[in-house]
Amino acid sequence: MGNLDSATLVARLERTTPIFRATGATVIIGAGSPIPVPGGQDRVHPYAPHPAYYWLTGTRRSGGILVFHPDDEWIHFVCPVTNAERLWEGDVVAPTGIDVTDLVEWIQSRTHTRIALLGCELPSLIHASLPAPIDGELSAALADQLDATRRRKDDTEIALMRRAVAATHAGHAAAQEFIRPGVTERAIQIVVESAMCQQGADGTGYGTTVGAGTNAAVLHSKPGSRVVGDDDLVLIDAGGIIGGYTADVTRIYAAHEHLTKRQQSIYDIVLAAEEEGIRACKVGAEWHDVHRAAAHVLAQGLIGLGLLRGTADAALETEAIALFFPHGIGHMVGLGVRDAGGRALGREAGRRSCGVAVRCDFALEENFIMSVEPGLYFVPAILDDSERRHRHRDIVNWDAVTPWREVGGVRIEDNVLVTANGPDNLTAAIPK
Repeated sequence: MGNLDSATLVARLERTTPIFRATGATVIIGAGSPIPVPGGQDRVHPYAPHPAYYWLTGTRRSGGILVFHPDDEWIHFVCPVTNAERLWEGDVVAPTGIDVTDLVEWIQSRTHTRIALLGCELPSLIHASLPAPIDGELSAALADQLDATRRRKDDTEIALMRRAVAATHAGHAAAQEFIRPGVTERAIQIVVESAMCQQGADGTGYGTTVGAGTNAAVLHSKPGSRVVGDDDLVLIDAGGIIGGYTADVTRIYAAHEHLTKRQQSIYDIVLAAEEEGIRACKVGAEWHDVHRAAAHVLAQGLIGLGLLRGTADAALETEAIALFFPHGIGHMVGLGVRDAGGRALGREAGRRSCGVAVRCDFALEENFIMSVEPGLYFVPAILDDSERRHRHRDIVNWDAVTPWREVGGVRIEDNVLVTANGPDNLTAAIPK
């Protein structure tokens, strides 16, 4: 049915069928279509299929629609290759399936109790032909159930992740050799991405972050013309993507051979927190508890430096740690850089931990792949906020914080496969 081996795809359909069949509904999953560039005439943004569609079909071609019907089960409607595509793109292969123009007739010839829509919105002509309105509540529930099903990675996915990690390793290794005072963030980006592609990556899984000096405190700092200074550290968050599966790795590099004393102090705390977070990635562990374990190490380290007062537990309970660790410990990674996250079925939305929203709220299971990425940052927008300074006046030593702002930020990130025997750090070979 697509670009992945048939046995893998059949197994995924078999895992999904009971979920959909239990509803008695027709389930429609759209791949989506390229989005035009505003004012770009016939230009479009780079296209990626909806992950639910790609996971079940293995094809990255646009315009396809996968349908589950209780009587017919799975039917794949696809867009035939046109001569215009052959002219502009060369050899294009369409997956096996029924011409998508036949979908309207197919839908109208069958009985439907309820209709659920997953994936992308349908073309207006098809949407208008539906014999019943889309059940929004059922659609949301099935999307959550499919995400929960997709969280456990199969052997094909793990193999693709290992290939993506190898390409990512090449990119970070090239950066480590290249970084020195006088080069720009943009030049570093080019070196990283070129090396990943030379090692087999299809491209990058997300926008590469390169932050030199205080730019390292910008969580998604876009690489620009800033020149690396003599005492700068450089934060790189970059991952190569292969077959839709991306690694997500962050490393810190020194402009010279060594970090400064202050930079090294923060780095050592973050590294200890990351190691604690990785150790906590065991079957049955709650992701919020993984976040809390890493945050506790960070708070204890800041107390040791004299930046926080009191106990680490107090820093977590008062949410003061979020002044320096303003994001979650990580997220699920794989088919896209934010893969099938969310919360366990039945859990309320919006639960926070230690003052921040954590992207995942579930217990870890075997073959989950999680990014673990604690960090400490000195962000002016946070540290200069008068309300925060007043609220945390008893626990934060504000005068002591000032000299540390020059550090910018430190984040260290690895991708961890949860196994029955404990965590397997897929990106451990990328030097820290």
